[in-house]
Amino acid sequence: QVQLVEWGGGLVQAGGPLRLTCAAAGSILDIETMAWYRQAPGKQRELVAGISKDGSTDVADSVQDRLTISRDNAKNAMYLQMNSLKPEDTAVYYCNVRINSDDGIDDYWGKGTLVTVSS
Repeated sequence: QVQLVEWGGGLVQAGGPLRLTCAAAGSILDIETMAWYRQAPGKQRELVAGISKDGSTDVADSVQDRLTISRDNAKNAMYLQMNSLKPEDTAVYYCNVRINSDDGIDDYWGKGTLVTVSS
């Protein structure tokens, strides 16, 4: 059994920062890729940033200069540092993690954390 939990969302004024955390727990043998997605109201879910086991990152062009993804393999955790937030960053942010567990390799989703940026 594997659980993913995200936290760190909230209400922030435009220009401010937030740091999201995603942590995995359970019968984990290894964690492969980790990624943050977001879904704004009325829009499709989109990939924000991904990070491989060795730390290689891939960040969406639209947020590349403001958002930084990182991970701590020892803690089975991933982070998204968001700076200079804009109202268009308002969305539910989800973590997606590929985990090798006792049940095999599978993709897991967190329940999401809401980020609201006020103008």
